[in-house]
Order: sequence, then structure tokens, then C-alpha cells
Amino acid sequence: MSRYEDIVHMWQDWRIVSASDMDTRLHNFRILFAYHSGKIENDSITYHDTREIFENNRTVQFTGDPRTLFEVGNQKLCYEFLKHKIAAREPLTVPLVLETHAVLTGGTYDERRFVERGERPGTFKKHDYVTGRAEVGSLPEDVPGDMAALLDEISGFANGDILSAAAYFHLRFEYIHPFADGNGRVGRTLLNYFMMTHNHPPLIVYDEDTAIYYAALEAYDKAETIEPMVEFLRSQTERTWEKTFDRERRRPIEQGQAAQEVEDPESDLGEER
Repeated sequence: MSRYEDIVHMWQDWRIVSASDMDTRLHNFRILFAYHSGKIENDSITYHDTREIFENNRTVQFTGDPRTLFEVGNQKLCYEFLKHKIAAREPLTVPLVLETHAVLTGGTYDERRFVERGERPGTFKKHDYVTGRAEVGSLPEDVPGDMAALLDEISGFANGDILSAAAYFHLRFEYIHPFADGNGRVGRTLLNYFMMTHNHPPLIVYDEDTAIYYAALEAYDKAETIEPMVEFLRSQTERTWEKTFDRERRRPIEQGQAAQEVEDPESDLGEER
């Protein structure tokens, strides 16, 4: 069994069925995910500020762009918004995608997009924006239909290769580029939504690995191949959960040792003191 499969089994053995279960298992994950996902597109985001906002709803001695604080705070709000839906295994729908975008991007649109172009959080783009070296992106008038088709395509997915399905969903979402801003943050959040509603562990796209991440996106933009993204998501899942998995694997051994010491109180008296 591969490391990735071991981690998937660990996640499934936790039997996460409620928002409370998610809070227990994702306490540290949600902070790290918010930090790295934000850092990809905003260098001024720091881990310290992210943790402060998640744990205390504020940060001190911050002198940067207020947009940075909105982005981090929105990630926390989005986790709270989505966790009950994930626990209930609600499918991805167009209204849910739009609501997620509204929560994640509220207060973060720049003046040009908001005032001059009339773009708004929670609505599909009104103007044509392209992304990547291949300059991909659906035309504004095609976005509603393209998104509905993508969500319909994955809605019936039940059993099978969840990782490949998640990679395809993420690649198509970023290829469509449905919003004027926030496509990366929303796409990575919905990627994890899809994974968790199919009983697979969420993952962090680490800031240090963005070059590999962008290369996988570009491979799809150029040749519609999903394999680089599948392998990237596999490696990021392993990286995200490897320490937790190692702790879980050691726990039965440590518990067995503790039980032995209780049963045999003289077991540690083999040497003179």
C-alpha cells in the first residue's frame, strides 16, 4: 500500500460525520491552508498574522494593506461557511460556487475592478480576463454554461479514482477562470470541498511548490493532460498529512507501552537508582 493510500485510509478511519469532527481533525490544517493558499497570490500574508486571525479574530502591529487581512479573515469565514455543508456531503452547485466566491473575496476587489468595471464578489465575471501563458479563460457570456456543464459532469461521480476526478475538476475550473478575481483561492477551496465530500483528505498547495503547481496547470492549458496535476495533488496530500500519519501510527505502540507499565509497575526497575 502506498503512502497516499495509507493517508486516505487514516482519514476514512476517522469517520468524519459532523462539523465538530472537522474542527477536531482540521484545527491546524485550516490555518496552514489559509496561509499557503493566500501566500501564493499575496506575498505580504504571514503565518503569524494568519494564526492570530484564526485564533483571536485580530492581529496586532500589522501595518500592511488591509486587503491582506480581509483575505485571511475571509478564509476563516469560508471554513465556517462550508464545514456543515461538507459534513452533510452537499454536492457542488452553481449557487454554492458563487456563495463561496462571495465569502472569500468580500472586501478584496481593487478599485478598478469594483468601480470602473462593475465586478462584484459572488458573481461571474462581466469582462474578459485571461490567465496563464496560454491565455485561457471562458468568455463572460460562456461562463455560466461552462460552469454548469462542469458541475453536472462531476455531480454523478461516486466511486472510482477520486484524485483524478478532483484534478480534472480543479484544472477545468481554473481553465474556465469564471471570476474577475479570486479564481485561485476559490478553486483550491472547492478542490478540497470535492475531496472531503467524497471522503478523501483535503490538501495544502504549499507556497514553496507553486512552480510545480503552475506547471501542472499549464500542462492542461496546452494539451488537456491531467496526469501532472494528479501526481502533484498526490504529493501534496502526502506532504500535508505525513506528520499526522506518523503520529497516528506510533500511537498504538505508545499506548501498548503505557498499558504494560500499568500492568507491571516494576517493569522499569531493572536498574539500580
